[in-house]
This record gives sequence, structure tokens and C-alpha cells, in this order.
Amino acid sequence: MRIFTFVILLLFLSCNLSAEIRLPKLIGDNMILQRDQPVTIWGWAAPKEKVTVTLKNKSYKTVASTDGEWKILLPAQFAGSGFEMFLRGKNQIRIKNIAFGDVWLCSGQSNMVINMERVKERFADDIASANYPDVRNFFVQTLTNLNGPEKDFPGGEWKTANPKDVLNMGAVTYFFARDLYDQYKVPIGIINSSVGGTPIEAWISENGYKDFADLQKIIDKNRDTAYVSSFKRSFLNTRSQAQVTDLGQVEHWETSAYQPKGWRNFNIPGYWEDQGVKDLNGVVWFRREFEVPEKWIGKSVKLYLGRVVDADEMYVNGKKIGNTTYQYPPRRYEIPAGLLKSGKNTFVIRVTNQVGKGGFVPDKPYFMTVDDQQIDLKGTWQYKVGEVYQPLKKGYDKGSLLVRQDQPTALFNAMVAPILPMKLKGFIWYQGESNVDNPEPYKKLMPALINDWRGQWKNPDAPFLVVQLPNFQDVNYTPSESNMALIREAQNQALALKNTAVTVTLDLGEWNDIHPLNKKDIGKRLALSARNLAYNEKDVVYRGPTLKSQTIEKDKIILTFDHVAKGITSKDSEPIRWFSIADYDKKFVWAKARLTGKDQIELSSELLKTPKYVRYGWQDNPEGINFYNSEGLPASPFRTDTELLDDSKPWKGKKSAVVLTYDDALNVHLDNVIPALDSLSLKGTFYLTASSDAARNRIKDWRAAAVNGHELGNHTLYHPCDATGPGMGWVKPEYDLSKYSLARIQDEIKMCNAFLKSLDGKTKRTFAFTCGHKKVAEGEFIQTLSDEFVAARAVRHEMHSLSEQNLMDIDCYGMSGESGEKMIELVKEAQQSGKLLVFLFHGVGGEHALNVSNQAHSQLLHYLKENEKDIYIDTMLNMAEHISNVKK
Repeated sequence: MRIFTFVILLLFLSCNLSAEIRLPKLIGDNMILQRDQPVTIWGWAAPKEKVTVTLKNKSYKTVASTDGEWKILLPAQFAGSGFEMFLRGKNQIRIKNIAFGDVWLCSGQSNMVINMERVKERFADDIASANYPDVRNFFVQTLTNLNGPEKDFPGGEWKTANPKDVLNMGAVTYFFARDLYDQYKVPIGIINSSVGGTPIEAWISENGYKDFADLQKIIDKNRDTAYVSSFKRSFLNTRSQAQVTDLGQVEHWETSAYQPKGWRNFNIPGYWEDQGVKDLNGVVWFRREFEVPEKWIGKSVKLYLGRVVDADEMYVNGKKIGNTTYQYPPRRYEIPAGLLKSGKNTFVIRVTNQVGKGGFVPDKPYFMTVDDQQIDLKGTWQYKVGEVYQPLKKGYDKGSLLVRQDQPTALFNAMVAPILPMKLKGFIWYQGESNVDNPEPYKKLMPALINDWRGQWKNPDAPFLVVQLPNFQDVNYTPSESNMALIREAQNQALALKNTAVTVTLDLGEWNDIHPLNKKDIGKRLALSARNLAYNEKDVVYRGPTLKSQTIEKDKIILTFDHVAKGITSKDSEPIRWFSIADYDKKFVWAKARLTGKDQIELSSELLKTPKYVRYGWQDNPEGINFYNSEGLPASPFRTDTELLDDSKPWKGKKSAVVLTYDDALNVHLDNVIPALDSLSLKGTFYLTASSDAARNRIKDWRAAAVNGHELGNHTLYHPCDATGPGMGWVKPEYDLSKYSLARIQDEIKMCNAFLKSLDGKTKRTFAFTCGHKKVAEGEFIQTLSDEFVAARAVRHEMHSLSEQNLMDIDCYGMSGESGEKMIELVKEAQQSGKLLVFLFHGVGGEHALNVSNQAHSQLLHYLKENEKDIYIDTMLNMAEHISNVKK
């Protein structure tokens, strides 16, 4: 009976507990709610429980739903702080120190995470003066969910900006919020939801991936618990089963009693790869003795050890004074009072490196200090290898790891979805480093993120501020390609969406640190963007010079810029750097840049007589940029050798389309055509007959053509044609297509596909009917191969609009003896009619009875290039996929 009574009591208590109203973590003491618009207060309670919210002596009531959820919409409130809110159901909750102001959601990866504590030496005065009770921060802890959106966070609280709590606020966001508060004296709330090392894909909701079929498949797979559990959980540094023991730990190399033997010299800072230790992943110990001033004895000493790749443990006189487990944080340790002694002191550093170059990052602070005195730690130390990690086992696959925070929707579900009921002023996004290895998708993912978040908050005009990636990595003093530049370009392209801004930081980075310390200027520039876009101060200049137009005058290019304020300036009064120019071949050379007006720059080079294209700042690290406007804002990197196309429109928004195709795999295609196309950055489709001499004997050249973007198409194995038609007496009997069986033509086509795959590694391909013939003994054969090809080209002198195209029977114009003027007339006809024109060439400059001259071919190519703004020019495969996508 007693047990029964106890159980009943427990049930009664648990029922009462579940009946209590509960609030999300975002609704609590010190919170900031968005001013000037109705705001939602929400939570959970027992089903049908009555809930009352009281604010400013006014009460608002609701009833929880059958699943225990409730929400109340409060009327818009003016800016202010110091308010209280009371909530009453079967229990009561009091929320203190509420403010109404502007709430910003700030997200991204580690540069958004980095807090004021990390930059405290640089901004000590700003921390000491951080008395801003109406600047408040809510930091979202790292969480993932592969199954769907969460409704709340497990923890978190609002903190006000004071010298203590500001240390845990994001540095960029604090300086941003402080500048806005100083300007408007309105409470500013920051919700910082960021995770280091994460890709943009993880931050977009499932709804935002409606147009990303490949990512939708990943999202669906990740919901399968068995699938997720099948992935290996080992780390990248998985070693063979025979673990090697660190000799330094066995022999206690950190102690003063240890007598060093066999140690070698090493200069700190520096990487051991650069000082005679090749391809070593493992543990290396470093040792040196220092004498300190007598007045240091008995005092605590600050020690700065720069940055170490990857992890380190620091010992002084045999005692461990600190350690850091990964490469990015600055090493700041304290030598306790009483540890240093008169005479020699032994300093030992144990460094562990998992992959790549290990060691000490240059251009970082390496010293110890007390009472404004310093001792430099740089210089010659001794090193000895303690452990060598064995290479990963053969067959080890990094792709076999599933990193949850890298998965599509994983961070949105857990770290953004719970914020959705909150009303916001706008968004700040600082991310991109994790997408640098594959920058192309970012062009679509960046606008997808913006549109998704605006849609989630049902605010299509919400200000969206993007921090562009800063300069980083080694300086390359020759014009070069750059994935970081491509990410910056994709971030700039977000400006096509209304009410967006990109904050340029190309002058705020550090070559040796992916986490530059100058977060203050980033915050200030973001605040300028917010003032213009979100607070409607349209006279506030928030952008640097932006390219408006380009004019070519003989051997010079004239650039005109917007957003110059009172004019373009060179920040250091030196000639403006980091401009390069190129001809159609896109081989860029450095340009001489001359200011010719408040908004114009003239570019030229003695190495180039006919410049066509411009790039500015197109490097990982264009260190020392000096191209600014009069307001001190730098120009963003840009280029004119690419164009923005609208994939949703016929011919990608251009008037017409042209495809250049070349049949039979001839030597002149490799010797004449491809060099001509490459010199103008045009691409062609080459239909290879696998048995031809040039196909078999010049495999390396065809591979090079494919790598350069040209398409290798299928023209069958032996080029069979129907010998029964007029003028077809040249066809050998064994290659008479009319005598072919369906199985034979299928086999020969598939054999040619296998040959082509060995050249370019691709599976998607287009087909060209040999002689335009489509029938074998049993009838037409192409329908049986529709799964093998994206499109097929026939030979019929017709043009058609996009809607009229039959992808398995695309018409083309065969050229033989035509002049350049005659071929250009065909292009002009396509331009006027808005249709697709496909050219078919055999010989170009010889080697075939059907031939056009090199001069005529060159005339055509130059006309196409000069009219590229109006003509979409691409390979048959790309054209066919474009047609298919638009028709969908």
C-alpha cells in the first residue's frame, strides 16, 4: 500500500511539473526584443492551459494547444530598456531587464565565433570601456540535427556588455553593435549562431534546397539512422594498430634533470618541413635555456608563443604551464610566480602535428614579459623527434567519415530554427573559408541562403550584410587563379538581391592567419552598411569603388567606377596596385594604372597591344592594396573576363545561341581549330570516330583538349553511313549502315563511348549521326540509345527556337567552302530570329574534302567573340542541358 501511495504521489507531482508553463531559452532575463513591430512570446504548457503575459501593466491571454504549445503576439513597442514581464499559468515566471531595440542574427564560421577574449591584447581599451548595458548578446552553443528543425536550445542566456562578459561576445558583432548603439542610442541585441570550420550548406533549411536535387538526396539519406551509423567514427590521424610511443614522454625530456643527446638546431618561428625534417607527422620536442633578470624572480610572467601547428604543451623548469589542442588560437600562457629561478631556466615545447607542415607560424609574437620588460623567445632552439606517426593504412578513406556539422541543414535545424519566432532587424553573414576548395557552388548557395532566411522570417526585404573573405595565404607576385577570389566574387554576386551589402576586408587579413585580429574595422564597416540599408541613412557611404563600365581605346582600357564619394584615391600615394589585363587568350599581365579623373582609371601594359579583359585584386592575398575611395573604403576584387548568365532564360538571357561542332577526329582539329578556339576562350564539340588515325594516334592531345573544356562527342567506332543513297558510293561495304543490325550499331556506339571515357573520364555525352543517317536494318536506332546520350545532332540546314528543339534530333549547318562573310551572315540570322545555330565543320585548313579555310574559320570565331554579349556560345552538351533545364 505504501509503494502504491508513493507511485501515485510521483505521478501527481510529474503531472503538475509538466503543467507548468515553460519558455524557450531566448525568452529570459536581459533579452532584447525587436522594437517597432509586433513581437511573439511563445512557450509550452499543459494542453489547454491558460497563459497570461503581462507587460507594462497590460495583460495578454491565450490558451495552449492540444500539443502544449502557445504563443502571444504583443503589440509593437518603442525602443527602451529596464522593463519586466510576468507570465502566469499554473506557475509564474518573472523576466527582468527586458529591452526593446534592434535584434541582429549573426552567423557563419570561426571568424564570426572569435570573441573579444581572443583579441584582448589588441583591443584592451575597448574591453575596459565596455560599459554598454543596452548592447546584449545571446551565444548559441554548437548543435546539429540531421532529422529536422529543433524548437529550442538546451541552454543559453542573454549577457550585457561589460568588461567581464564582453570577453565572450563575438568581436565582429560587438564592435558592430557598439557602433550602432553609439549612433542611435537604441538597444542592440546580437544572436550569435556560428560554428568554426563549417560550410554554407549546413546553414540552409531543407526548404531552401528546393532547386538542389543532389543536396536533397543527401538530406533524405541523413535521416536514415542506419545509414548515418554505418560511417566510421575514426579521426583523420588514425594510425596503424601498432602505436608508436613518444620517446620524449618516456624519457621525460621536459625536465631540467634530463641530459640532452642528439638534439639539432632549429630556428623559431618556422616549420620543420623548411628546416630539414621532411614529411613528418608526429611529435617534435623543442628545448632552450633562458636567463631572466633577478627582479623577475618571484613574479608571474606572461608568455606569448605565437601560433603552433597543430598542438603544443609548454613546460618551464619541468612544470607544464599550459597547452593548446589545435592550431588556430594564439598561445598565451602564464609562468606562475616562483617557478622561474636565478641562472638558467629550461623551456621545453612538445609539438604534435597530424598532417602537413608542423611548427611555429612566422610573424607572430614570441616573447615573455613582466613589468614592461621583454625577453625574445625567437632564435635558435634545439629539437628532437619524439614520435613518428605511421602512414594511414592503405585504403583508408577520409570520405568514410560523416561530420555532422558539415551536412546540409544540420546547423540550420539545430542552431537557427529555434530563433524563427523572434522578430529581427536583419542578418550578418561571415563565412566562406570552408567552401574555398570547391567555390563554384557558392554562386548559387549564397543567394539560396539569403532567400531562405528571408523566407523563413517572412521578411523579403530584411537587410542581409555579408563579410567578404579577407586577404590570406602567401603573396603571389604574378597574376594567378584563386579560389578565394572566386568565393569573394560569389559573395559580390549576392548584391544582385535587394537590400544586401558586402563588406570588403581585402586589407584587413593576415597572410599567416585565417583568423585576422582586426575585427574592429570589420564591425565598423558592417555598421556603415547597416546605417545605409537598415536605418535608411542614404548619405552614408558604405561601399568602396565599384566597377560601372569598361571602354577599350586601342592599347588602353578605361574603367569608370561608382561609389567613389569625392573621388578615387591611392591610400599610400603610390601607383594603384593589383590590376592585370589580358587579350582574348586570358593570359594576364600586370597593368600600369593611372588615375584620369575622380571616377576613372586608365590601364595599359607594354606587353599587351590589344587588351580586352581586366582583373583587380584577383589573388588569395593581394597584400597592400591601395585602391580606395575618399571615405577610406577599399574596392572589392573583380574581373571582366567572365559574365553572369541567367540559367532560367532561353540562351541564358542572350539573343541567340551558337554551337561549333567538328566531325571525324582530324589532325587539323588539333593543330588549327583548338589553338584558334583557345586563343579566344571559345569551346567546341569534337565528334570523334574512335578508329580514325588522329583519334588513335593523338590520345594525349585529345585529353588535353577535354581538360581545357572542349567536348569529346560520339561519332561511332567506324563512321558507318547508308551506302544506298545518292553520292554515297565512297562508303565501304563493311561500313554500310543500311546493312547494320541494331545490335551492331549499339555495340559500336558503346565501344566508342568507352574509348571517349578513357580520354576524358566523363559519362555524359552527345552523339552525332554519321552522314546524318539514322536507320539500320531494323529501323531508326537512336531511340534505343536515349539513355546513353543527352542529345544527338543530325545534319539538316535549319535553325529552331529553344521551345522547338528536339534534343535527340538537333539540326546543324554543314560547312564546305563557305567564306567567313557567308558564315557570319548565318550568325546574324540567328541573332535576329533568336534561334540556335549549330555549325558542322570537317576540314579546317585541309585534310578533308569538305573544307573551309583557316581564314574564313578565324573570321567567324572573331565575330562570335566580338558579339559574345548577344550570343550564347557553348558546347553541344552544355547547350543541350541548358535547353532541357529551361524546358522543365
